[in-house]
Amino acid sequence: MKNKNYILALLVMSIFVASCKKDGEEITPINPSPTAHSVNVPDFVNNFALSGPMPIPADNPLTKEGIALGRKLFYEKKLSGDNTMACASCHAQELAFSDNNQFSEGITGDLGDRQAMAIINSAWDDLFFWDGRAVSLEDQAFGPVVNEVELNTTWPEVEARLQNDAEYPELFKKAFGTKTIDSVLVSKAIAQFERTMVSFNSRFDRFFYGSEDIFTDSEERGFDLFFDKAECVHCHSGPMLTDFTFRNNGLDATFDDIGLGKVTGLASDEGKFKVTTLRNIAQTAPYMHDGRFATLEEVIDHYNSGVDSLSPNLDEEMMHFTEGLELTDQEKVDLIAYLNTFTDYTYLANPDFSDPNK
Repeated sequence: MKNKNYILALLVMSIFVASCKKDGEEITPINPSPTAHSVNVPDFVNNFALSGPMPIPADNPLTKEGIALGRKLFYEKKLSGDNTMACASCHAQELAFSDNNQFSEGITGDLGDRQAMAIINSAWDDLFFWDGRAVSLEDQAFGPVVNEVELNTTWPEVEARLQNDAEYPELFKKAFGTKTIDSVLVSKAIAQFERTMVSFNSRFDRFFYGSEDIFTDSEERGFDLFFDKAECVHCHSGPMLTDFTFRNNGLDATFDDIGLGKVTGLASDEGKFKVTTLRNIAQTAPYMHDGRFATLEEVIDHYNSGVDSLSPNLDEEMMHFTEGLELTDQEKVDLIAYLNTFTDYTYLANPDFSDPNK
């Protein structure tokens, strides 16, 4: 009797399933939940008080599917008005995801007014752009799409293009459980991908955190200068080689661009810009918010003798520089040799960060 009841139940279920599908339609299995993903971060980062483990927002956890989608979107030219540019157009991997032009050119040929920032270890940051106007990686991803001198389109247009694409609806379903594409999910996917873009595998890391005796004499002298006479460490410290603050480093006595002050509305913030990481610094020229310095030599000359003591809101750390550091030519060479040890060649060529369509 039990066998008969079991067979009858199976028959009823098969009839029910058959009645629920349209003629010729295949039954799609229920999609499993996205696969949780964690990024391998070294202990010297996790255990450092001012960095710690990678912070992940509760409403956008890292998943294998979300990261893969974000990577594809990062290189997707459908995010631009004329389908010719993507995020990667101004953030090239071989340049540590920065741009070697002073100002990036948008789809209309117009130029921006600030140098494109490198994308490195952004998961630990909480304010983005040179002026801090975006409060998360998700928030940051909204801006370039609608910026008139960048990708120059609208989010409804981008959403429609992705929705009508043969691949994207299914990719969004795998990542977020829905085939309905909107700007929030696009920004979440790109942010997930960018959080995986970590760089902690330079010669500096092996020397400083791994205690490997791999520095040349010049690099060791540069190391000593960095922490002493050149005073770089005051703003570029810890595993991130930045303190993520906003400072006026004495570029100008008057401001054409007031930086953070434009966002906060505070006169005391005028002339302040984001302190960038020195990781991969040799690959991210030109330098400063306006790309005015083409080389690291020019940057060092600024701090050595070019800090403007009359610049409003000059950062207190810059007071050490106003009368010059008196670095010799050899000391400048040694300091640059040390800065070059921050280059992480595995980051610049990591296939996980490259264009998935190539």
